[in-house]
Amino acid sequence: MSENGWTEIEERTRNDERSNPSKGNTDVGAEEVHLVMVSLSSERRDWLIRAIGLGLLDGAPPAALFIDLDGLDSRLASLERAFPSGSLHCMAMKACPLPALLSRCVSQGFGLECASEVELEMALSLCPPDRIVFDSPAKTRSEIERALQAGVRLNVDNLEELRRLEQMTLPPGANVGLRINPCVGTGHIADTSTAMAGSKFGIDLHGHRSALMAAYATHSWLKGLHFHVGSQGCELSLWVKAASAAASFVRDIRAFGRELEWVDVGGGLPVAYGETEVAPTFQELAELFRNEVPDLWKGKHRIITEFGRSIFAPIGWAASKVEYTKQSGDRQIAVTHLGADLLLRPAYRPEQWRHQIQVFDAHGDPREEAKSPWDIAGPLCFSGDLIARQRPLPDIQSGDIVCIEDVGAYALSMWSRYNSRRSPAVYGLKHPDQIQCLRNAETVEQVLNFWR
Repeated sequence: MSENGWTEIEERTRNDERSNPSKGNTDVGAEEVHLVMVSLSSERRDWLIRAIGLGLLDGAPPAALFIDLDGLDSRLASLERAFPSGSLHCMAMKACPLPALLSRCVSQGFGLECASEVELEMALSLCPPDRIVFDSPAKTRSEIERALQAGVRLNVDNLEELRRLEQMTLPPGANVGLRINPCVGTGHIADTSTAMAGSKFGIDLHGHRSALMAAYATHSWLKGLHFHVGSQGCELSLWVKAASAAASFVRDIRAFGRELEWVDVGGGLPVAYGETEVAPTFQELAELFRNEVPDLWKGKHRIITEFGRSIFAPIGWAASKVEYTKQSGDRQIAVTHLGADLLLRPAYRPEQWRHQIQVFDAHGDPREEAKSPWDIAGPLCFSGDLIARQRPLPDIQSGDIVCIEDVGAYALSMWSRYNSRRSPAVYGLKHPDQIQCLRNAETVEQVLNFWR
């Protein structure tokens, strides 16, 4: 590792550029870089050719994840521009808990949102505590004490947890908020929605409004309020309904002389996985908040966000060599080294989760034959280990490379231990020609130690 954090891969790539000038890239701005990286096959091919030449797909497993670092910077800047000055944007660690990426966000003034003991410790190792939010529906006493003693913001999930805090001696300056469930309905995907009646998250605002009001009237350490509608499949209109319910509650609190220091609006902005999907932008969400709930948007309190998927998903893509192809009945199947271990949701809920897929030959040239239906299978020992079913794709051969888009969030963070497969390496890509190893592939010994 060099002093500036870039591995020897960078120098090897630069040497390859010098000997092969035709592979060079035109330098463009960060916003342009993001758009090119995410959407154009030619750009993907340039990076893939470099990865092939450097042998990054020759290891075990013969697969890797790639992260567009310029795209990350672009998305962070877009988020910051959209929201009021002074807002605190905490990256949802559960979406992509790679320290190399999280520390990049922190270095640019962003914070972290954590939801487990280990995420909390990782966050404290990377980020100032006043920029950390701790959310979890199952916090133990020791986790609560650790978070508050460290100076982290803590969101209380339920009334029993609130009573637990009431029985504790809280440190001076304890910074606590209550997570309300605004009960505004379910998005298109129930499993990723959190603001409907019966949700496992938050305190039902309709059923417990008086208890919530009493808590804010009694405890000066209750300084904030948190709400969240969910993740993929939640339309912006659902956000507005939730924000309106929260704004009404904030007005009630203000009526008896309490002014909240912060309001946490959560995260969950959906992204466009399919070819025909269109994702809302941070600016569109911000304009809705500004127009529909101006008192929440322009209040004296600080706005906090917890975006994860919308930051990380579009900047990541994965590549795997095709080990075998086969014909089974009337189905054509390509067997790869990434399946439900990386993409759990597409395997189990294919009707709701569809990642775009491209096919390249062993040299990185795109396959351009006439398309026919293909199943893209993973390496796991169950029949449902398919990340694409009957997908129109060009002819696939053993040794080809399958690229899967939008895997920067809720992919590696949900890695499955089934079959004890090794998780792949992760590389950061920075224009014009830098490749940084963000995380090494797991070794056999590391997987064995997990089970021991």
